[in-house]
Amino acid sequence: MKSAIPVIALCSTMLSTVAQPKVASVAPDLLIINAAVHTMDQALPAADAVAILGNRIAAVGSTAEIRPLAGPRTRVIDAGGKLVLPGFNDAHVHFLSGGFSLANVDLRDAQSPQEMARRLGEYARKLPKGRWILGGDWDHERWPGAPLPTREMIDAATPDNPVWVSRLDGHMALGNTLALKLAGITRETKDPPGGLVVRDPKTGEPTGVLKDCAEDLVDRVIPEKTFEEKHIAARAGTDYAAQVGVTSLTDMSAGEDVGLYQYMLEHGELKTRIYATRSIVSWETLARTGVRAAFGSDMLRIGALKGFADGSLGSSTALFFQPYSDTPDTRGLLFDQMLPEGIMLKRVEGADKLSLQVMIHAIGDEANMRILDIYQQAADKNGPRDRRFRIEHAQHLRPAEIARFGKQKVIASMQPYHAADDGRWCDKRIGPERSKDTYAFRSLLDAGAVLAFGSDWTVAPLNPMEGLKAAVTRQTLDGKHPNGWHPEQKLTLDEAIHAFTVGSAYAEFAEHLKGTITPGKLADIVMLDRDIYKINPSDIDKARVVLTVMDGRIVHEGK
Repeated sequence: MKSAIPVIALCSTMLSTVAQPKVASVAPDLLIINAAVHTMDQALPAADAVAILGNRIAAVGSTAEIRPLAGPRTRVIDAGGKLVLPGFNDAHVHFLSGGFSLANVDLRDAQSPQEMARRLGEYARKLPKGRWILGGDWDHERWPGAPLPTREMIDAATPDNPVWVSRLDGHMALGNTLALKLAGITRETKDPPGGLVVRDPKTGEPTGVLKDCAEDLVDRVIPEKTFEEKHIAARAGTDYAAQVGVTSLTDMSAGEDVGLYQYMLEHGELKTRIYATRSIVSWETLARTGVRAAFGSDMLRIGALKGFADGSLGSSTALFFQPYSDTPDTRGLLFDQMLPEGIMLKRVEGADKLSLQVMIHAIGDEANMRILDIYQQAADKNGPRDRRFRIEHAQHLRPAEIARFGKQKVIASMQPYHAADDGRWCDKRIGPERSKDTYAFRSLLDAGAVLAFGSDWTVAPLNPMEGLKAAVTRQTLDGKHPNGWHPEQKLTLDEAIHAFTVGSAYAEFAEHLKGTITPGKLADIVMLDRDIYKINPSDIDKARVVLTVMDGRIVHEGK
């Protein structure tokens, strides 16, 4: 990897070459010409050609200016007017889970419990007896009446394989009877702090669904994945990311898998830049190394800590000030990382003092307020610095908390696809009044907050086109809000792309390296098969990536 200094000097030489072509002594490796380039760089918002040398952008300008830079070994790609954008930087991904999901049973679009059982049975017949069935990503909100599944629904289809399949948000999962037996879960099993064992109201027996921290009761008996299994999943994940134009991501579940990513990097297999987080519970382990936020190379960095304040809306475990409208006996759950009271503040203060970056999951309005309070207290105690606290999801906010994001300079790390998904049933869950400030993109932006967009893959699709459509149209997946669910929160396409590129780069201390198509920055670029600025916004998700350049290398090329 070339250092920044000679590359920037070369960029200067090549830019002077635009006026005096014979001066150039080094030709670029790749030219993209006749393109509609949206750079996301305010200094030069639009262009039609880009030159790349090594792993850096060498020049940006018109085709007439850039074409003469080509040498005998330069590859020239004529875009034919296609749209070129900075590579997408997904601010919130569960990367290995995503890789594994590409081969797991897919229950996301199952329209009934019966279809779920059928798919599980078909999948089980392909496996040896005793092999765990994982993944799934089922969504009971698609089913008539939205009943929670039970183990009895799937037992007959999976008699010889323990099943542990998650709801798509990851905050509750369903086990069959065999899985519960292996985990030792009975009617005498107590609910752990921050978790819930769902029980039959008549018998008290576990139904098979466990929520949030109760999921650990089964997770702990699932055999560990081998390095080889993880390697296969990670390769599948990085290949898929290249196909959909994701050139960078923040892995919220990296934990101890950084060594795997390093191995892939050393063997030339990594097609995605990774900012790897670990649990805030283990912040002292990372702190003892002396590492600070965003430490590492342009390809692989560490120094971030991920925490949880509450659960999810779909699982009725997101923490609200007022009870749920459809289940008035609960306001949600405070995640066990917040217990006992004051422990999360201690962790955040300690990590922040040592310049580690903190990002905490908060969905309900009370959970968001609690984390904003913790961030304010930590900042007051440790003094001013560029800390870039993040709240992951920032889903349900009261107006008072919306204003605090800008005032406190807390990054709103959000996933717009969730608005299209949750909008189908959110009003049922918390009522239309509280729903008004759900995924309040426009209000947060107007309040001065930095938006960093991502997908939450595998909770939602990794494809940025689906996130962009959701942010711009706010149309729900059921088609019932053609003009947008709470349309006052829509973004322009430029604003949404900015959040997926510049905003997410800023959220990981990397805006000087990536996020815009600017000479001297890393050569991460995508080309789409159509210009999404010129089509009906409802069709944005139909766009496909036909070229992905990451670190100056073509890592995906399609039709």
